[in-house]
Amino acid sequence: MTANSMLAGQTLSLADSREIRQQFATDIAAERTRLLYQGSQVPTLFMLLNGLACAYLLWGPGNSLLLGGWLAWLVLLAILRLTQVAAFKQALPSEQACPRWRRAFLLGAGASGLTLAFAAVALVPPDAFLTQALVYGLIAAAILSASVAYAVSLSAFLTFALPCLLPSITWLLLGDTPLLRGWGVLGVILATSLMVVAWQVNRLVQRSLLQRFQNQALISHLEQAKGRAEGLNEELAREVEQRRRAERELRRAHGELEMRVAQRTLELADASHALVKSEARLALALEASELGLWDWNLETDEVHHSQLKAIFGIEADDVTRVLSDLKPRLHPDDLPLLRRALVEHLKGRTDGYAIDYRVRHTDGHWVWVEDRGRVVERDEDGKVLRMLGTRRDITARKLQDEEQRLAATVFDAASEGIVILDPDYRVIQANAAFSQVTGYRQEEVIGRSVATLIGTREARRRYHLIREELEQSGSWQGELMDTRKNGELYPQWLQLNVVRDSRGHVSHVVGFFADLTARREAEERLRYLSNYDDLTGLANRTLFKDRLHEASQRARQSGRSLALLHIDLDRFKVLNDSLGHEGADQLLRQVSRRLTQAVPEADTIARLAGDEFAVILDSYGSVSNLARQASRLLGKLRMPMTVGGHELVISGSLGISLLPENARDISALISQANMAMQHAKHLGGNTFQFFTDNLQACTLERLQMENQLRKAIEEGQLEVFYQPKLGLADNSLNAAEALVRWRHPQQGLVPPGDFIGLAEETGLIAPIGEFVLRQACQQAREWQRQGLADIRVSVNLSMHQLRQGNLVSLVRQVLEETGLQARLLELELTESHLLENVENVIATFHQLRQIGVKLAIDDFGTGYSSLSYLKRFPVDCVKIDQTFIRDLSAGSEDAAITRAIIAMAHSLELKVVAEGVENQEQLSFLRSQRCDEIQGYLISPPVEAPQFVCLLKEQATALWR
Repeated sequence: MTANSMLAGQTLSLADSREIRQQFATDIAAERTRLLYQGSQVPTLFMLLNGLACAYLLWGPGNSLLLGGWLAWLVLLAILRLTQVAAFKQALPSEQACPRWRRAFLLGAGASGLTLAFAAVALVPPDAFLTQALVYGLIAAAILSASVAYAVSLSAFLTFALPCLLPSITWLLLGDTPLLRGWGVLGVILATSLMVVAWQVNRLVQRSLLQRFQNQALISHLEQAKGRAEGLNEELAREVEQRRRAERELRRAHGELEMRVAQRTLELADASHALVKSEARLALALEASELGLWDWNLETDEVHHSQLKAIFGIEADDVTRVLSDLKPRLHPDDLPLLRRALVEHLKGRTDGYAIDYRVRHTDGHWVWVEDRGRVVERDEDGKVLRMLGTRRDITARKLQDEEQRLAATVFDAASEGIVILDPDYRVIQANAAFSQVTGYRQEEVIGRSVATLIGTREARRRYHLIREELEQSGSWQGELMDTRKNGELYPQWLQLNVVRDSRGHVSHVVGFFADLTARREAEERLRYLSNYDDLTGLANRTLFKDRLHEASQRARQSGRSLALLHIDLDRFKVLNDSLGHEGADQLLRQVSRRLTQAVPEADTIARLAGDEFAVILDSYGSVSNLARQASRLLGKLRMPMTVGGHELVISGSLGISLLPENARDISALISQANMAMQHAKHLGGNTFQFFTDNLQACTLERLQMENQLRKAIEEGQLEVFYQPKLGLADNSLNAAEALVRWRHPQQGLVPPGDFIGLAEETGLIAPIGEFVLRQACQQAREWQRQGLADIRVSVNLSMHQLRQGNLVSLVRQVLEETGLQARLLELELTESHLLENVENVIATFHQLRQIGVKLAIDDFGTGYSSLSYLKRFPVDCVKIDQTFIRDLSAGSEDAAITRAIIAMAHSLELKVVAEGVENQEQLSFLRSQRCDEIQGYLISPPVEAPQFVCLLKEQATALWR
């Protein structure tokens, strides 16, 4: 029998050896194919580059058609071979071993060889040695590169080399000239060398592959042998353990038999001794089961406990009675339930007493106790005398139950979908969020394979890949596109985790997924908001800059010009304050629609800021055509529109800059368009302006002036002059208007008209106004200290100071700091500024009147004079503008207007001050009309404080005389 076994083993070994050799051959062939594909990419690219170089060398008018066809075929062949390499790399290893890949490679190699041979035979001129040397050298380099790479397989090498070399060498050896035959001899040498090299490379590769696969097979064989040896050792160990277990069981059975014989003998000898042993056994059983035994005598309230220390941490001697010792330790919330359960059992309504309650442990925490008992003794009247029962600590079980309830609550209330699968990926449980997201009810999916719930082809394809990754790594997460029950596609974020049991086997697969629809919609909305204005739907500043950059690139490439139109609505802040934000939003939406209708040929229309828009025109034709488009756009804006039930007419200021005529880059283009728009706004609005170099110079000059003005405020270059006011009733100088002057270190005294307007535009008028207010109040108070008459000082207000909202507190603070009486301060505001925000101005003026400050309307008659407004404003004085005083004569229109203003003011009990009085005729007329005060060069120009004091003293001396 041993010989037969050995013969069978040898036969099996021979069969295994043949299978191994066959497997080696198959694996080596597959590995050669992989090496061929891995090494063919570089030779293919090299062949393509050499082919392009040959085409460049051989290109001429006589052979352009043939050479062009060959070059096109070479490029197509290279693309096909590179595509074939890419497809092979993407294929699975099992597919790469398929013979079709090797046949496809051989076909490509043969086609490559014939292509190179055709170039050597048909394209090289027979009589140009230098060209022949270069072309044959390039072709030989391509042949060498491919032959070395293909030498991994002799069949691949021959498939390439024979079609490449044999036709070329044969044609050269049969050539008409010695030069061609010489090249043929060189080709024979090259072919022979390549054959030798390919044979050596193939032998080395064959040895390397064979040795590698033999080593792999040997390692696999050793691992299998090791596994079989370990299996035999385990079986032997199990047999030894079984024998030992059988011996232990036999000894135990023998010992139990002896114990039973001894117990039976003792029971027959001494029944009491058997009872003691039984009680001891019961005590051990109770201790092992962690049960505490209690015996309660209801007549005496005495109770006996066991395991009291283990459960409650209490010594048995400390609890001898239920009501006095144990009851105070019970949880107050559990007492009613415990009492009810005990009474029900004592009355015989239940078979047993059972309750779970809490008892305070000696260390302070609460212990859950499971208490079970039964009545064991009653008297003749049915009164309970004795109860027996058990109790045990169930705190751990309660905590576990609580955790389970909490987990169930979290499972049901989770906002994410949760599904639990068995190892075969069948649904065991799903929560409510799963049903809300997918549309499947829980009863529809329980027991179904998750593969049947997948609705898209892509998700089904990835399902198998996900299972493979789960088996390997134990978790997977990613984004999938799936369908709901109604067929609706939705994106989801899925996370899967494998749960294993104690033996490491898969017990469950838990999946968490969230519906990403809302997030995707939010992302789309965010992308929209990042490029478009939410109010008007026009491009925002970010998209505008991108479009402007693209348009500038197109303009540079095509040589055309690009126009940028910067539009700013006139008086939009007044409209915004009047209409409110909702009305202003409606206005902006209508303006955006009009812009779109006015310039449909625009490349981009964008909203840059609140009331600023921009239009990009990259094909405007000529400058005159662009001017007509700008006029048409402004005309479209001026058409009446209805907003909030009000008919409005709005205009705009438009600035135009051109690229490359004005600017070379887009940043300069934007800046220049803004300069032109600002210039149009300075001209009064409702017009357009082209950017010019003079405009830039003016803008730079204004910028320099602004910087110098800021420096003047910081360095104290500003001064306050005072122009006296003459009271016509008594010819006294009892008031003065405070006027700011700028004493420039280089330019000297700068006129107010050169910097007041700039200060109002830049907001510097606020610190200038505060400076004048403080200086005027301090100077008036100083005149009081010098014993001069009480001089009322007038200070001009700007609308910017009113908008800041702190004017009243500022005036109160300055009066307190300087100590000047409020009646000696007069604040002037021009009539046009009063109407910008009527309600706000009226409220501010009322607060100033409560302080005691005098209020005046400056330049009266130049604005929208209205008796209703004049009646509402709490002012003390009106000042007639000097434009009415300049041409004043007895029968002129200015005289009639002045007379009407004085009469109207006096009828409202207001004082009247005339500005710009320069001659006696004007003074006589105003005196005849009972004007209250005058000021002008007839009295005195604005002077510094010391000169004003001299005027006061001169007047006092004249009156004294």
